[in-house]
Amino acid sequence: MRGAFGAQLPLPLSWKAAQGQKDFFVSAANAEAVRFLDSWATWPIPVALLVGPSGSGKSHLGSIFARRANARLLDDADMGVPDEALFHAWNDALDSRRPLLLTARSAPGDWHIALPDLRSRLAATPMVRIGPPDDALLAHLFHKLWRDRGITPPPELASYVLKRIPRSFEALGAAVAALDAASLAGQRPLSVALARAALLDLWPAGEDDDGLAVASNCHQDGA
Repeated sequence: MRGAFGAQLPLPLSWKAAQGQKDFFVSAANAEAVRFLDSWATWPIPVALLVGPSGSGKSHLGSIFARRANARLLDDADMGVPDEALFHAWNDALDSRRPLLLTARSAPGDWHIALPDLRSRLAATPMVRIGPPDDALLAHLFHKLWRDRGITPPPELASYVLKRIPRSFEALGAAVAALDAASLAGQRPLSVALARAALLDLWPAGEDDDGLAVASNCHQDGA
């Protein structure tokens, strides 16, 4: 689709993220969660909660666990799932002894739960968290997000982008989405020059020693 001056307009295209076990990268950020799910047979009850920010891979890890343990996965349990549905799923897991894994962005204490019996059950549910991303995980996720789009970025792009964005899963997802949209809209291949302009739109900042934009709360070499 083209707009004025022949520029290509971004389209709301969708793609299927790779969710296989070989696509999941274990690092210091998620190793505890992986170990916890691997030991599901020793859980005190057949229900557990996996907490992590958006983009942290909790849905990916949960889907791997569900396949391996023949478990039920209830994703984004904190995002509008009715209390009654959560309550019945929790009770069904205990009755059937089939594992139930809930994923969420925050602990149950931060949810808006009106049902007292559900609050008490979730308070008794074992919970494990995915921690903040380390450099190795961010680098892996950068390339995975592009693979999911069917795109191979130039080798120098990962290092450039990761040094200039806030150190979080959300920032990485936003950066990749912005670069993808800028590349499509301008009919330009991915490059450091394109990244510099796209990242400045997201995180206006000062400049580093090379005159390149650096987000004020990003991580840098030696930090």
